[in-house]
Amino acid sequence: MSYQSVTLIEDIVINKIYSIHYFEYMSDFQFAGETHNFWEMLVVDKGEVDVTAGDKNLVLNRGEIIFHKPNEFHSLRANGKIAPNLVVVSFECNSPAMSFFEEQTLKITDYERSLLGTIIKEARMSFKGRLDDPYQEKLIPESLRPPGSMQIIKLSLEMLLIILLRRYEGSAPVIHEEPKMPTKLTTVNADTEVYNRILTYMEEHIYANLTIDDLCRSTLVGRSKAQKLFRDRNNCGVINYFSQLKIEKAKELIRNKDMNFTQISDLLGYTSIHYFSRQFKKITGMTPSEYASSIKGISEKHPPV
Repeated sequence: MSYQSVTLIEDIVINKIYSIHYFEYMSDFQFAGETHNFWEMLVVDKGEVDVTAGDKNLVLNRGEIIFHKPNEFHSLRANGKIAPNLVVVSFECNSPAMSFFEEQTLKITDYERSLLGTIIKEARMSFKGRLDDPYQEKLIPESLRPPGSMQIIKLSLEMLLIILLRRYEGSAPVIHEEPKMPTKLTTVNADTEVYNRILTYMEEHIYANLTIDDLCRSTLVGRSKAQKLFRDRNNCGVINYFSQLKIEKAKELIRNKDMNFTQISDLLGYTSIHYFSRQFKKITGMTPSEYASSIKGISEKHPPV
């Protein structure tokens, strides 16, 4: 047989990465703005933020994404009420398909959120320094980074863009297939539904002092099943994960600056401020005071002009 190769067409190609950030901002953070000759992608992971893009003023909520095209002026500020968590990635891409993203505000799905999580995870292993410094202007590669870590960043970002392009252009093909017998995928989907049910219950009862028995009884899930689901997905037990969610909520409340540490501790159902502080340090590596000072310091490193 005489085989012939096919040159693969790449509709979106990321040539360079300039920055990758995950920010936890105070509720009154402001960034005066900038322009640069490459793309910047901003995703609201939690909360909301006011954004300027060229001559437009926009409000972005959780799960929304905006793309600033090269040389477009952009700025942002928190609204003074809700402390936002943001993902910012800036990159060079000269592919014609990128014109679709100009002046676009889109919504991301859980799958696209997982791609963002992969980008952040690989960036932490690929580059030195912290990802929460908004004024970092150069990524410094780690000499002992895992094989392929930068390539995974590139591929995940390209995948994210392609999926958004397909979904919003309506160009994804509809594939008609004959019905198939159920496979192991059915079990996987069922497990995901159970996991999401537990997760939703946790989020809705974040201020309660829940036990694993409370969670399992209320979500109709066996104890061993719940533990296995969370260990497989998060490498920790159910209550450990719930504790992490509580501390994430505590971090948000600290950044909102509406309550002191004792009030936050009481609101989240901790038995004492001392226990709250120990749990906070165990999970974050900092006390609540150290965290507040750290975030405040980042926000004030370069005051807005």
